[in-house]
Amino acid sequence: MTTVAPARSAHVAVRATAPSLPTLVGIEIRKTLSTRSGKAVALVSAAGAPAAVGLMSMGGEPLDAVVGPVGALGLMAALLLLALGVLSTAGEWSHRTVQTTFLLVPQRGRVLAAKAGAMALLGAFIAAVAVAASIAVLAVAPIGDPTWEGVPWAIGASVAAGAAFALIGAGVGAAAGNTPAALTGLYLTMLGAMPALRMVQPEIASKVDPVDATLALAYGHGGATPALVLAGWVVLSLAAGAVLTRRRAVS
Repeated sequence: MTTVAPARSAHVAVRATAPSLPTLVGIEIRKTLSTRSGKAVALVSAAGAPAAVGLMSMGGEPLDAVVGPVGALGLMAALLLLALGVLSTAGEWSHRTVQTTFLLVPQRGRVLAAKAGAMALLGAFIAAVAVAASIAVLAVAPIGDPTWEGVPWAIGASVAAGAAFALIGAGVGAAAGNTPAALTGLYLTMLGAMPALRMVQPEIASKVDPVDATLALAYGHGGATPALVLAGWVVLSLAAGAVLTRRRAVS
């Protein structure tokens, strides 16, 4: 009688079909720049600062130093990039495209991480373009013979602020889930509540105001405090966005 040996079970290696995080970041960048609103905000963020430099130089007023305008123009680009961050997250809820997004990638934390990575890269890149174009205009503008001392530091601070403000916008947008509400709340806070706080409690404002922190960082003032203020805003906004995104029902 012949004995048949039991067949050995074959271990089949199954490839993970989920896209990698870098792939998702690239997808989020393309999604952000594929809409008319995203393209418009990115274009205005990149071109607004050099256009302001051109208008300013038409007055023919001489400058003592370039670092001041570079810091202010970097802040201008960063404030505009808040809207880009909001559109990347709250825009999905407002336009109901979040259903498709979470159907393709059910892990909401993974989606938010990809959006954060995309906004950090886009914010830094657009801010760098804006500042570089502004400096090019300043180099040929009739502004006298100002000193360029401290400009490299201001450029780095402006690029970092661009990434930070885009991330803040993404976090607040994810938390609100509504584009108009997120934009209104952010700009009222940045341009209304914070200036009022600086008038009545400047000591507190210096520790919580991201606008003041951006300028201080560009000018090289305040030590590590400005960087910590911006980092705090980024962490808190993204944390709030992650918590509320996980709890929000997709309808």
